[in-house]
Amino acid sequence: MPFAPPYASPASGPTRLRVPDLLLATDQAADDVLSGRCDHLLPRDGLPEYKRWFTRIHGDDELDIWLISWVPGKATELHDHGGSLGALTVLSGSLTEYRWDGRRLRRRRLDAGDQAGFPLGWVHDVVWAPRPIEESVATRKPARTVQPTLSVHAYSPPLTVMSYYEVTGRNTLRRQRTELTDQPEGP
Repeated sequence: MPFAPPYASPASGPTRLRVPDLLLATDQAADDVLSGRCDHLLPRDGLPEYKRWFTRIHGDDELDIWLISWVPGKATELHDHGGSLGALTVLSGSLTEYRWDGRRLRRRRLDAGDQAGFPLGWVHDVVWAPRPIEESVATRKPARTVQPTLSVHAYSPPLTVMSYYEVTGRNTLRRQRTELTDQPEGP
């Protein structure tokens, strides 16, 4: 999938791309996934229901785009993206993002079609969020089982390092570890 942001301009940051460029990239990749142009990248037996799954959709020296599935109980941990900017678009299901705002964790829900951008220094955790339970009127039983959430993520420059954090008892942020990685999940 070639990606050429139409309005990228030279930047003083680690990349010429800006968060709006990454939001556009995830939107375009989401369209590719939803239209079936990325079906060859999906697992043959469907998305795993009990573990996270991811695959690279696009990668070059400037931009990585990933397709990621999310399942209950598999959080990413509170983390940053090192020297990379990031963005995501939710394709199906819902995610909850917990973001450190400098004083506390803030929570927001991201549903299918929603986007989020991550400037440098953004510290967050992303987790699968339950969907509203649909019931059959006749049986009053859930109409479907738990399904993975699917999202597209872009990073520029491509990820090389992620740091992981904890919130202390004094309500401050403490880095626990930093790991080299070239994947959105870390090593």
